[in-house]
Amino acid sequence: MQQAEHTSTAARPLTSVSLHQLAHARAGDKGERLNVALFAYDADHYATLLEQITEERVLALFSHRGASRVRRYPLPNLAGMNFVIDDVLQGGVNGALNLDGHGKTLSFLLLSLEVTL
Repeated sequence: MQQAEHTSTAARPLTSVSLHQLAHARAGDKGERLNVALFAYDADHYATLLEQITEERVLALFSHRGASRVRRYPLPNLAGMNFVIDDVLQGGVNGALNLDGHGKTLSFLLLSLEVTL
């Protein structure tokens, strides 16, 4: 009689990784509004990203730049989501005194978030 193989039911340890390891982003800006689209490399990670990359978390990340509101639009068929962030561009591309702090460069700030797997 063969003995059944014993498998552990213990939960695997949680791992923290940078969002950029799980997703890529595209961004654009218009006036004071930043638009960042985030897409999982692997659709299997989409639910995790949807759970952890929330409007509140993104607003906190961009608060040092004066962001006042974040809206998230899930794109489940693309394993992605789009964020619209208001009042984050410090005057807009033509009105801001800072250099290169707009659109595409700010997508890298979003990708710096940590995600737990």
